Amino acid sequence: MRSLLFVPGDSEKKLEKGLGSGADVLLVDLEDSVGTARKEAARDIASAFLRAHRTENVPRLFVRINDLASGLADDDLAAVMPAMPEGILLPKSNSGKDVTRLSAKLNVHEATSGAEEGATKILALITETAIGTLSAASYPGCSGRLAGLSWGAEDLSAAIGARSPRNDAGAYTDVFRLARAVTILGASAADVAAIDTVYINYRDDAGLERECAEAERDGFTAKLAIHPAQVPIINRVFTPSAEAVAQARKIVDAFAAEPSAGVIGIDGLMFDRPHLKRAERLLARARSAS
Repeated sequence: MRSLLFVPGDSEKKLEKGLGSGADVLLVDLEDSVGTARKEAARDIASAFLRAHRTENVPRLFVRINDLASGLADDDLAAVMPAMPEGILLPKSNSGKDVTRLSAKLNVHEATSGAEEGATKILALITETAIGTLSAASYPGCSGRLAGLSWGAEDLSAAIGARSPRNDAGAYTDVFRLARAVTILGASAADVAAIDTVYINYRDDAGLERECAEAERDGFTAKLAIHPAQVPIINRVFTPSAEAVAQARKIVDAFAAEPSAGVIGIDGLMFDRPHLKRAERLLARARSAS
């Protein structure tokens, strides 16, 4: 999983276009991109779309429901769960308890739909509220369904009253850098994917590529997208290079040949167990990308 593309759930045309975007995951959106008057129509359109395409392998189909405090989440789930999406994206998650609550709801829907219990995965947006940002450590053990954590700057800026999440040079200010950092740490603690937030200027390819490279460097393994044109850049940056894969394979093979070793020398460089763990993760990402 490298790229996750948001598509409005009330637009049949955009949903169909999203199928050909190259995204690893299509996020059928019932939340921010759908106005109040269109919520019911979006549920019907999303459900029909899921039924028509749920047996296809790529992209994987997830649904962003409305948050648990909105009063809309139960209706969203009632509409889309019979169509068996692969996963649910939970916005404005305030802690691991919200993921646990959602998981309990999914248990009921899976039983009603005849799906295997636990089949529906959960991704959570964890920094769209102040308390959510401060609760990133609460996700380990919250649910076996949890597959990834992501963060959001725009909703958080509205929640705390910030004029902008970025300074005049275009860099995130301290509060939002903190939100980004705790997402990586929370995902690592929960042993799930760390997914970087959207880059809202979808015409700025250079800026997107730079932000992807920084995110990949820091430990994110995927990124949210708001436009199909962003997907190829995201996929390229988050796909390990042939050189990186070859180096990781050398490290893994060297430790396999000497399983009791704590440190291995390769081509004049020293590698220890943390390097092995990093190499194994990179190879897993490469397999997933292929």
